[in-house]
Amino acid sequence: MALHFLDPNPDGHPVVLLLHGLGADASSWILQLPVLTAAGFRPIATDTPGFGASPYDGRGWSIRRVAAQMAGLIEELGVGPAHVVGLSMGGIIAQQYALDYPQLTSKLVLVSTFAFLRPDTLSGWLYFLQRFILVNTLGLPAQAKAVARRVFPGPNNEQLQKMLVGAISRADPRAYRKAMTSLGLFNSVKRLGEIKVPTLVVTGQEDTTVTPARQQLLVNRIPGARQVLVPHAGHAVPVDQAESFNLELLKFLCEV
Repeated sequence: MALHFLDPNPDGHPVVLLLHGLGADASSWILQLPVLTAAGFRPIATDTPGFGASPYDGRGWSIRRVAAQMAGLIEELGVGPAHVVGLSMGGIIAQQYALDYPQLTSKLVLVSTFAFLRPDTLSGWLYFLQRFILVNTLGLPAQAKAVARRVFPGPNNEQLQKMLVGAISRADPRAYRKAMTSLGLFNSVKRLGEIKVPTLVVTGQEDTTVTPARQQLLVNRIPGARQVLVPHAGHAVPVDQAESFNLELLKFLCEV
């Protein structure tokens, strides 16, 4: 299956594979692409099957299958190993990619993500329950509004909310529902010790979707991993605190 991806600097090296969150698409990395390009990297931002312009074939959507498709893209382009950067759902896919294809992984950056999804508060449980109900009753647009308000709270973020609602509403509903189920069932805790590449966990200090404490588990279980807390950042760290995120990302990727 053909994956749609953004590849603004095909002459750059090494590749930085950018994996978006649930309901978003490759354009969510628009604030990172110029910075990575200017630093000489080759950023490749993909649309996960069923999201953006990558079609979903309806034959099953799973974290493992998507990770295999990403590895297939890197092999097809002949550009591995790659630095792999994943946001939220993209961070789950990135973990699976690193576990299943260590030979194609140089460094790993896990942003606003988790080893297994267990909310720490009652409001967290209610939020995910609300999302599940909405997506299975009123559909993606209704669920999209709830997500956008959570990810970009406040009246000053109306434009970002609209952009996220638009992206989620354009997703294939079948892929979205399968992805939600896959995320709910995902649990990498017992395998995190197998990840041997340098790993950075980037956490928004004000993330209410995946709390900093939940993300700390990744740091505790992945050998040598370290965590960066980004002040004033929520779940969408690369968007709402792009400058701080980009500085930390480049510093990590450029380390020898």
